[in-house]
Amino acid sequence: MAAAAAASLQQTPVTFQHPSPSELHSKPPPRLALTSTLKTPKLTIKPLRRCHRGSGGATMSNTASGSYASALADVARNNNTLDKTFADVEKIVSIFSDDSVLRFFANPTIGDAEKRGVVEEIARSSALQPHVANFLNILVEMKRMDLVREIAKEFETVYNDLTKTEVAVVTSVVKLESQHLAQIARGVQKLTGARNVRIRTAIDPGLVAGFTIRYGNSGSKLIDMSVKKQLDEIAAQLELGDIQLAV
Repeated sequence: MAAAAAASLQQTPVTFQHPSPSELHSKPPPRLALTSTLKTPKLTIKPLRRCHRGSGGATMSNTASGSYASALADVARNNNTLDKTFADVEKIVSIFSDDSVLRFFANPTIGDAEKRGVVEEIARSSALQPHVANFLNILVEMKRMDLVREIAKEFETVYNDLTKTEVAVVTSVVKLESQHLAQIARGVQKLTGARNVRIRTAIDPGLVAGFTIRYGNSGSKLIDMSVKKQLDEIAAQLELGDIQLAV
């Protein structure tokens, strides 16, 4: 099984022209040259400053993480696998949410060969595309696995921009029904004009009842439909200060 996985990883070799890890901390990330046997023979990526949606092109931060994410997105676009690559990145986020996994790859006493073996196992068990598995191997080689979570966040940013997707975080006291979430998604789509809306949910008992919706650039816009807000407004009008209202 491991041999088959290793063979599949070699189908789309990807290489970066990149400075040493110490240089990354001493100056802004330089240009990256990404080569692949995918449809495009060579892609050159310049780190871009983050901008608001609609300024043209994908938004991306001027960091090493942004440069790696941009390179991965370019490969996915040219291979026509952007959605599948996003799904793979979400799998990687889930795996690396375990701190012990991140510590394993950050451990300098563990050799690259052993780390690549674990990457092969991750690729096999999670059914990652070859170019995504190769990307993880590149991070191992460049001693940049410590950036994997940041890279995933940057990749989501560029993916959302390219696909005109709005992310809305819905926070409620209890889990909302799927039909209610779908209704909220339609409302956010109408407000923003986004082509797609992706809903994420969170639970907060402190809201008492109702829900809040955060969307926009870095969650800058808030719709507060919670009972807590209504109680706070009543308390403010009556100048009750810190008096607790029973519900």
